Amino acid sequence: MLISLHTSRRPVHCPGSLSLAIRLSLTGALGLASLVVHGADVVTSDPQQAQHADNATTLSGIQVQADVPAPTAAYAGGQVARGGRFGVLGNQDAMSVPFSLTSYTDKLIRDQQAHTLGDVVANDPAVRTGFGYGNYSQTFVIRGFQLDSDDIAFDGLYGLLPRQLLTPELVSRVEVFKGASAFLNGASPGGSGIGGGINIAPKRADAEPLTRVGVDYGSDGQVGSTVDFGRRFGVNNAYGLRINAVKRSGDTSIDGEDRRVTALGVAFDYHGDQFRLTTDLGYQKQVINGGRAVVYLTDVVPRVPSAKTNYAQPWSGSSLEDTFGVVRAEYDFAPWITAYAAAGAHHGNEYGDYVSPTVTNAAGDATESRFTVPYVADTATGEAGVNLRVDSGSVTHRINVGFSAFSTRKKAAYAYSNLFDTNIYNPVDVPVPGYVANVGPISQPGITGRTQLRSMSISDTLGFVDDRVELTVGARRQRLHVIGYSYATNGVPGARNAEYDQYVTTPVIGVNYRVTEQISVYANHIEALTQGDTAPTSFSNMPVTNAGQVFAPFKSKQNEVGVKWDAGNIGSSLALFQIKRPSGYVDATNTYVIDGEQRNRGIEWSFYGEPVTGVRLLGGASYIQPLLTNTQGGLQDGNDGIGAPRYQGNVGGEWDIPGTPVTVNARVVYTDSQYADTANKLRIPAWTTYDVGARVNTHLGSVPTALRFTVQNLTNKGYWASALGGYLTQGAPRTYLLSASFDL
Repeated sequence: MLISLHTSRRPVHCPGSLSLAIRLSLTGALGLASLVVHGADVVTSDPQQAQHADNATTLSGIQVQADVPAPTAAYAGGQVARGGRFGVLGNQDAMSVPFSLTSYTDKLIRDQQAHTLGDVVANDPAVRTGFGYGNYSQTFVIRGFQLDSDDIAFDGLYGLLPRQLLTPELVSRVEVFKGASAFLNGASPGGSGIGGGINIAPKRADAEPLTRVGVDYGSDGQVGSTVDFGRRFGVNNAYGLRINAVKRSGDTSIDGEDRRVTALGVAFDYHGDQFRLTTDLGYQKQVINGGRAVVYLTDVVPRVPSAKTNYAQPWSGSSLEDTFGVVRAEYDFAPWITAYAAAGAHHGNEYGDYVSPTVTNAAGDATESRFTVPYVADTATGEAGVNLRVDSGSVTHRINVGFSAFSTRKKAAYAYSNLFDTNIYNPVDVPVPGYVANVGPISQPGITGRTQLRSMSISDTLGFVDDRVELTVGARRQRLHVIGYSYATNGVPGARNAEYDQYVTTPVIGVNYRVTEQISVYANHIEALTQGDTAPTSFSNMPVTNAGQVFAPFKSKQNEVGVKWDAGNIGSSLALFQIKRPSGYVDATNTYVIDGEQRNRGIEWSFYGEPVTGVRLLGGASYIQPLLTNTQGGLQDGNDGIGAPRYQGNVGGEWDIPGTPVTVNARVVYTDSQYADTANKLRIPAWTTYDVGARVNTHLGSVPTALRFTVQNLTNKGYWASALGGYLTQGAPRTYLLSASFDL
């Protein structure tokens, strides 16, 4: 989308020779790739500001009056935005693009008292959440495929956010994109996100001054305080400042688990007639003591322990400290051409003493060991490019050409103890064991890997019939360069032991037809991109014939069709999709081949809005058929993929009780059974949870005040929430949340 002061749907007309030249250059350059991302827009978070936002169009997060709603303005009900960031296509109204996205607002985050991103995306019928491998990071399942927290974008750029957990108080919108996105966003550095992605939009200063302070309490002793400050100043309010801070600590509802978080976000922006600048800085430190992580399996799925049971050791835990920032600038050379550039950096420092049980029988007997990992990462990322919007007769063009770059360096070491016995139903506390191995050592972690991603792209969205039909075509040329190093020895850096350097082109084609102002239909073909495999040296104690062979990056291909409906006060979407992901195995000749495949076919339905005044709805349902095909010897053909429930459903609602300042709410979340192994012998049962709450919008004297009360997992159900990764994540127990906020 062209970022300029031109606000009508029709572009400025360019001379015929220039238009023809642009079209010819597009035709010859579809093998290039780009990352065009515009500064984050703001969704107003207060009812009294909603009307202002509805008539605003947003340029790099700055609100400027226009005669159409901003693509990221809150939809009716205020819980979701009208659209969000679609990568190279910029911020778009969801009705106008051939893809699926749901954007959850700051208002929803505050009203539901979300403390993690998982709390936010729990509203989405297409998304479920688990933990990372042996740690506390949140991982997500979208369309049956894993998205790691490492691969969540911030203002359109990868690698900037904390690697494991993010405090929602720093977030303006959580934008959940459903589907493959290698063209739109580039290859994710961690190689996940085949079925979808998440982008975090930072907060910006609104037109109205804001000084909000809050206090909160969560069972069984989490106490927190928050500050949210925003101001615009200068001539025409050209400058904006937004500051968010949160401090929270205490026992959680899991026995023996204590969590502390300190976070600060500072956002500055400037909006001139032609030049725009945004700067976002963030700091976050999370400390987890006695944290309950995951459960590993052998040949049995144990019944779930009681919801509050903690089978970790009291001395286990993790410290996560992150500093990050990004600067973005845009300049309008003319009403129809805008150049942009952005640069960001992130420093992360983690130290984890992790303990997770491996269950050996149905009685819950298990073994554990101490596993200590320091992890340090330094990342730099950026992009630059140009957007053009031109006419060529009756056809309009929105052309995007750009370049992106990403580089990260990782340091790590590890140490571990001998195994000790426990039971997940009756945990046994043991003294802190000593290490039997210390590789690195952990006091001096060395460089273990470097990842460099480069891409160039070009795309054109062609509009026909007054832009009622829009065809998007494009391609991204990407380079994936990954270097591995052995662990350091006594502080001496390890030698390079692996290198991967591959190029690949990922195309896109999508069409969106605005049948009426209320109905649009769309179709797309787009791909996901992940690093290809390297053939192993041996299999079943036999040498692999092509050991060490590096395979090209894996391209997972998606086809999707859908329909969207916008009735003004309520909206809905329905999508049918298929994603094919390649996989490798060792064949009968002991050669490693890329002939396997997982094919996820599914249908998604979502709804949102305020059908009648004072009643808000948010929910939907999804069905996925996550079939394994072309498996080794056909032995697992037709089995389900790991951690991919077939059925999922959400129904949430709010009701403003007439004649009172009270709003009551409730939500039901259902998730079908899922498998923890490709042989489909290890299966966790389906589960359903219920959340309820209420809030009161009133005044304390002359100060607008909001009081909120929420009960998560009302029935205190113990359940295995996820089998993602082949291990189990247990769902959180019943949790009480209480908060008060004051707009000074």
